[in-house]
Amino acid sequence: MSEQVRTNVTRRRVFYIPGYDPIPPRRYRELYRKEGRAQAAISGYELGLSPKASTGTYGWHIDTRIDGQQVQTDMDVLLWSDIVQDSMRHTIAATYGEMLRTAWVYIGTGALWRLMRLRKGPVIAALYPVLMLILQGVLALVLGGALAWATAGLLAQFGCPDWLGAAAGLAFGLGAAWGLLAWFKRLDGKFFVYYLMHDYAYSARHRGANPPELETRLAQFGAAIRDALQQDYDEVLVVGHSSGAHLGVSIIADLLRAGEKPDGGPALAFLTLGQVVPMVSFLPEAWRLRADLAYMSTQEAVFWLDVTAPGDGCAFALCDPVAVSGVAPSAQRWPLVVSAAFTQTLSAERWKALRWRFFRLHFQYLCAFDRPKDYDYFKITAGPLSLAARFSHRGPSQSRIVSPVNKFRSVVP
Repeated sequence: MSEQVRTNVTRRRVFYIPGYDPIPPRRYRELYRKEGRAQAAISGYELGLSPKASTGTYGWHIDTRIDGQQVQTDMDVLLWSDIVQDSMRHTIAATYGEMLRTAWVYIGTGALWRLMRLRKGPVIAALYPVLMLILQGVLALVLGGALAWATAGLLAQFGCPDWLGAAAGLAFGLGAAWGLLAWFKRLDGKFFVYYLMHDYAYSARHRGANPPELETRLAQFGAAIRDALQQDYDEVLVVGHSSGAHLGVSIIADLLRAGEKPDGGPALAFLTLGQVVPMVSFLPEAWRLRADLAYMSTQEAVFWLDVTAPGDGCAFALCDPVAVSGVAPSAQRWPLVVSAAFTQTLSAERWKALRWRFFRLHFQYLCAFDRPKDYDYFKITAGPLSLAARFSHRGPSQSRIVSPVNKFRSVVP
């Protein structure tokens, strides 16, 4: 425990694990630059970014002066956006096939109904792409059918044989229907229908198990963290956002089981933000994840803080990911579940502007708060206190959910 409560940090290494996101990593650098500058102005400290000196993973360097102390931080983004991009390269027809398979997995296993007993927000977010794809399909059929009927009728007025008019109408109608579906897909940057469908389908494809290409990438991420633990840092902090939270659980569990955290080295800390762990751990073949959750809940080497907010409709807010997955042992210590409390840490004006921007709110954990309390992403990732020192005094949120509602609780096949 002595390493966990190490207080002063002058050099830190941060590994950020994104969620299911196809966008290049420079987005995260610019988000950190913009929001960090805003938070520094609000909270009265100094923060600046510069290019990363070392090679390897994508990242940047951060210099801060907070509470009179200077801190240097190297931030790395552990990329799997190429895997995400490959999983999204599906035709319209293939996406509808994915929709049916994914719905069958979540509904047929009973996972969907149990997830609804936790938080309805993320379940609605999961149903949204299904309902929207159905709606788009219906609109395309209506448009195609109407144009087919109108085309056949028009050709009949010019003496065209019925069979030829029907064939021409069918061809024209199908072309129009497909064109409308293609138009919807081109606008997905506004609707996020295909993006979200591919997200849930990726987890459902192997019924909760990690695909081979993802397991390979997790091993590479673990090697990068292991190397950092051999260097002269005061703290190595792993941050998992959204789907990146459950990836971080498995990466750190593998490191600890292998004995790759050296005694006397940097403190290793774990921060999960906006986690959606139950979307995977509630699936029948998520044995690996459930075993890792159980292991991480009792280990003594890593301080694990889980931050969510009820205002984030895309996350399982205040749901203890270990407990609700049904794998919490009697000796459970982690995670410490706390709330970012958007309605308190954002001003009324700011909350009003963001309240219905659900996707944006899911990223608020990485952004500035105009009424910050003890959760400040930039102080955590670049400030002079370790994660354990900053939050060891905190108790868990009184409104956290710990009911073990998961049907599938086995940790071995």
